[in-house]
Amino acid sequence: MLLVSCKPKTKSTVPVVGFVDAFEDATISQARDGFTAALRDSGFSEDKGTVKIEYRNAQGDIPTLTQIVNYFVARPVDLLATCTTLSSVTAVQKTKTIPIFEMVSPTPERMNVLDANGSAPENLFGAVEDLKYIDTSFSIIPQVLKPKGSKLVVGIIYNQSEPQSADAMQYIKGLAAKFNITLIALPLNTSADAQLVTQSLLSKNIDAFFANPDNTVFASFETIKKNCDQKNVPIFTSEAGLVKRGAVMAFGADIYQWGYQAGEQAAQYLKTHKTTGLKPEMVKIRKRVYNPAMVKKYNITLPPNFEPVK
Repeated sequence: MLLVSCKPKTKSTVPVVGFVDAFEDATISQARDGFTAALRDSGFSEDKGTVKIEYRNAQGDIPTLTQIVNYFVARPVDLLATCTTLSSVTAVQKTKTIPIFEMVSPTPERMNVLDANGSAPENLFGAVEDLKYIDTSFSIIPQVLKPKGSKLVVGIIYNQSEPQSADAMQYIKGLAAKFNITLIALPLNTSADAQLVTQSLLSKNIDAFFANPDNTVFASFETIKKNCDQKNVPIFTSEAGLVKRGAVMAFGADIYQWGYQAGEQAAQYLKTHKTTGLKPEMVKIRKRVYNPAMVKKYNITLPPNFEPVK
């Protein structure tokens, strides 16, 4: 439960960061670790009293997320750090003045936050990703799997209520056509439905499951994996963090480094109190990683330049 004090706050000389997480997830939480490390490496440490980081997690609840952002804006904090798309979009909607440093979020264009002139919000910064990297991740599947039938069948789950998830699904649909793959996509609106939807997908005799960039897929991954393992269906993904949790392999952003990159921008702002030269920038570090246990389980021959996940 979010507790909001009505007592007036006095402005502290120590900068205050409002960190907004949309939901709880073991992989996504690495972004917060990276963000905090970047601040610490630049001299902004809670242990040394040179910064205060107020952390709030909405636990997947939209009204709570809105309440968290409203609280930070009213406080006001010196900057907002937003993790995952819902946090970033909510922050953009609630403030035009407090700098927002986003992570684990897509480009402003894919978040649909551009103005009538096609410009991103002037207070939006951090590290972002588009969907082009999915090409490499998805193209791995026909390289390493042989179809059970005449054509490779890949299943995905997507949250149709999240624009970026539906956007990714449409993008993957185009990739499937390009690689002559039959794609079966089922909607999953809450993690509570993960068991039922995954089992429905597996009943359609898919050759592989593709874990796309989707918050609900992240939150439901252990349920998805358990069911896929029971049916001997390998999981491929565009998210490197999911490989450690049991996907076979991925080419994708390192979530810790994603947060670190956003944190570097935030540290620059805290040092200068200026946003000159800052803008949303593409993720710099992507990894080709595989899970040794899963590669062995499915007897998969690795493509070049993949390394075991750590």
